[in-house]
Amino acid sequence: MNLLSQLSPKKRAFLTGTLLLTASGFACRVLGFFYRIFLSRTIGAEGLGLYNMMHPVFGICFALCAGSVQTAVSQYIASHSHKGRSIFRTGLLLSGGMSLALAWLICSQAEFLAERVLMEPRCAPFLPLLGISVPFAAVHACINGYYYGMQKSRVPALSQIAEQMIRMAVVFFIADYWTGLGHTITVHLAVMGHLAGEAASAAFTFLCLCFCPPQREDLSQPKQASGPQDKTPAGKDQFPDSRQNTSDGRKSPACISSSLFSTALPLLSLAVPLMANRLVLNLLASLEAIWIPTRLQMSGMANGDALAVYGVLTGMALPFILFPSAITNSISVLLLPSIAQDQAAGRYQSILSSIAMSLRYSMYMGIFSIGVFTLYGDALGTSVFHNENAGFYIQVLSWLCPFLYLSTTMGSILNGLGKTQTTFFHNTISLVLRIGFVYFGIPRFGILALLVGMLLCEILLALLHLAALHKSIPFTWDAWEMIVKPCIFLVISVGIHYFVEGLLPTDELLPVFMETALHILLLGGCYGGLLLVFHMAKQVSACVSDTM
Repeated sequence: MNLLSQLSPKKRAFLTGTLLLTASGFACRVLGFFYRIFLSRTIGAEGLGLYNMMHPVFGICFALCAGSVQTAVSQYIASHSHKGRSIFRTGLLLSGGMSLALAWLICSQAEFLAERVLMEPRCAPFLPLLGISVPFAAVHACINGYYYGMQKSRVPALSQIAEQMIRMAVVFFIADYWTGLGHTITVHLAVMGHLAGEAASAAFTFLCLCFCPPQREDLSQPKQASGPQDKTPAGKDQFPDSRQNTSDGRKSPACISSSLFSTALPLLSLAVPLMANRLVLNLLASLEAIWIPTRLQMSGMANGDALAVYGVLTGMALPFILFPSAITNSISVLLLPSIAQDQAAGRYQSILSSIAMSLRYSMYMGIFSIGVFTLYGDALGTSVFHNENAGFYIQVLSWLCPFLYLSTTMGSILNGLGKTQTTFFHNTISLVLRIGFVYFGIPRFGILALLVGMLLCEILLALLHLAALHKSIPFTWDAWEMIVKPCIFLVISVGIHYFVEGLLPTDELLPVFMETALHILLLGGCYGGLLLVFHMAKQVSACVSDTM
């Protein structure tokens, strides 16, 4: 508590928000693993592949009507918090209208999308349910953008947990009911779970907005005593657009219309470039996802086997690789409005501090993830999903982690600085190169071409982001701090882990997954403890040198 009290209000809010989002992210990933294990054993690897093939349709719709608007709302509110309500209303109106149109399009053109776009006719019966979920996702995204812009992350964090828990409850209930009736469980179950989760998260955030709307204090400067210049009544400075009210205290329609018009153009100026960027990126990612099974068939696999391999990769291996990203994703979500606010206020030293923190923790997490997944990837894949290919993919993809986490956080900082075109260009180059590996490499080398392509493209993306960021805000790259130190501590931690493991009694009755999880916790405790001790020693040394 004393440590938190020493931090500035801005840093305290950022740290609290990061911890909340990280905790909820880890909770959702743990729940998600149980959910994926259940799905993998009910609909199988081929069913997972078929389910994941439909995600490009939802991803494109989300990029158009939800993701870009959420980012724009968050960024705009961070710089103009006094217009928070009117910005949110405008974003919700834009996002809601587009989402309804896209939902109608998916429902009415399901067969065309399945046969001509996804090139898998079996997806047609499930697409309407996926389309109905789009408006719920849009509402959820806009409300989250409102809270993120106001530096309030509790509701978005809790909504993630609510979404996952209700999705699992609905799926388990339906599966139990269908099994009791003797019905075969198909991909329909997973799609219904997706719809239930999106509806639950939208309902949860909407209720929170009704009963506890976000309000933010000025985190950039400490509060000062009211003086002669303080003429604004308490409670009125948050939203000056709410001063023109009707006799019963509600906003007049003319005032609402005026506030919508005044915020629409600035919000669109932020959202449209993001929308175009995300649309192109999602189209490229969708093209990759559609081509992977077809190119695997060209390498000699049958249709079912190709879908099974795709399902193992996207539904089993990648979730493990993305599990530690709960921390870096939480940081990146809060970095964008924080960086936008710092830039608007001219606080470039604070931006440098955010860059240094992001670099340091991205590399710490990435290097540790390489060690964990290299040592235990095979055991995790076989014990959790009972699939040897999943373990092999986890070990190969482990080298993605440092570059994946770096590109996530650095991309968020670039977007916060208004460099959305730069991040779009970088992402496009990376995706086009990866599609090249899919199209030309898979027919000749199989799935290994995709794994190598993913690694090389993620390295390229991270380097491009770092170069562009250094050009905009020159920062210092400390190779010892970012790379050498965590690598040395990882090697030491592995040695300590194996030494302690040899002293502990073995329990053959312990499940493989539980035994692996305990080993990972022991390794993580050693690694984190060494980093913490080194950091505290460095602080003590700095304090001693200052006193001398």
